[in-house]
Amino acid sequence: MGIIRSSWQAFGRWRKRRPFWGATFLLLSSLVILWIPMQLYEISLVPGSMVFAGFFLGGMVMLMGILSYAMPRLSTLLGIIGMFSAILSIMGALGGFLVGTILGIIGGALCIAWRPQWAEVDVPMAHSEAAADKEPSVAAAD
Repeated sequence: MGIIRSSWQAFGRWRKRRPFWGATFLLLSSLVILWIPMQLYEISLVPGSMVFAGFFLGGMVMLMGILSYAMPRLSTLLGIIGMFSAILSIMGALGGFLVGTILGIIGGALCIAWRPQWAEVDVPMAHSEAAADKEPSVAAAD
């Protein structure tokens, strides 16, 4: 029981230092967006097919979600690129019947709006993003 509790607490500490929900929504959006090109894979070899654009844009959204987990310092840039790719996926993959596009917009917005929990409120965003890779101080954890 203690192993589960300590693992859950370690996951909670890891999650607080990243734009967890934004990246999760981006990954979910990419799966929904990629579902349509996967269903149309048989005709994707036809020249002039937009299915390749669906694979590319769905992959871009997935990459932005994974990179948001790995590099929280760049969450604003990754959120913008992820949101832009999700919107453009309407051309190549119908945006996952628009569900993937909406999830991508929500995930990108959450990545853009994310700030580390221990960042000072009055400090400009560029300075507080540098705190994303640092451990929270003891005073900020109280």
